[in-house]
Amino acid sequence: MAVMQFREALRAALREEMRRDLRVFLMGEEVGEYNGAYKVSEGLLAEFGPQRVVDTPISELGFAAIGVGAAMVGLRPVIEFMTFNFALLAIDQVVNHAAKILHMSGGQFSVPIVFRGPSGSAGQLAQQHSQCFENWYANVPGLKVVSPSTPRDAKGLLKSAIRDDDPVIVMESELMYGMKGEVPEDEDFLIPIGQAEIKKPGTDVTVVSFGKMVHVALEAAQALEKEGISVEMIDLRSLRPIDYDTVIRSVQRTNRMIIVEESWPLGGIAAEVAFMVQRRAFDYLDAPIVRITGADAPMGYAPTLVEAYLPKVKEIVEAAKYVAYQR
Repeated sequence: MAVMQFREALRAALREEMRRDLRVFLMGEEVGEYNGAYKVSEGLLAEFGPQRVVDTPISELGFAAIGVGAAMVGLRPVIEFMTFNFALLAIDQVVNHAAKILHMSGGQFSVPIVFRGPSGSAGQLAQQHSQCFENWYANVPGLKVVSPSTPRDAKGLLKSAIRDDDPVIVMESELMYGMKGEVPEDEDFLIPIGQAEIKKPGTDVTVVSFGKMVHVALEAAQALEKEGISVEMIDLRSLRPIDYDTVIRSVQRTNRMIIVEESWPLGGIAAEVAFMVQRRAFDYLDAPIVRITGADAPMGYAPTLVEAYLPKVKEIVEAAKYVAYQR
């Protein structure tokens, strides 16, 4: 095991897969000469050269389309969006092309491509740079979507995404790039897409989340332990496909569930998971499912508005007491 920052774990995954497979290349804004906007690709241009670490103009639609075409003819592109807020400009290529070509070609063309970059809030970046689109992409048949919450998961999931024959969206958090954690140095270390992880076992209430909200939920779990409420914390990691079985088994043990998601409430991952739990484990529930999401509003710029917008430890603690009938 090595201790790495989140960005270093992503870089290790990219380097290992580029060394392993000459078809893998990285393309995006500032990924080469500038070493990446968040230094994820630092040093890769020097090692692999400009044909495999490709700086692009500010044209998300253009370089996403190049990536889709390259994947169709046998390469394995990794397309970096400086932020998924900018990926809206390329969503036609992601949704109407990458996700559908395998089906439209009758299985003749696969699209082994990865779209990756930061998603969600990162402090005072205001409305147009603070959005979560995990549920948008997870809604699309033909795409796979993952959201790592630790450096270990970042490496394992990105390597699996690069080796996958389907298009995979890797949603990261700008606020986690400096986070440190233990990461296996094994070059064949993979985390299967579609496999959730129990980050913390517990007996009284299941808390489900993904991405950086996992750490908010874990902080709440520590506070709840001091008040006698044992939390089982599940990190979904994969948002399409979702590992419903792990969630259902947990709810069958704890009989209560809270779901924490940074994005807006309408049509979110939390709503989908809540539906599946009530459908498959209704008789095990001893209390209503509670979901905690970002505010149903655009993200403000002022720090007080950012604080009001995001899910908080206090909200999770209060929700746990509610479902445990302790308030």
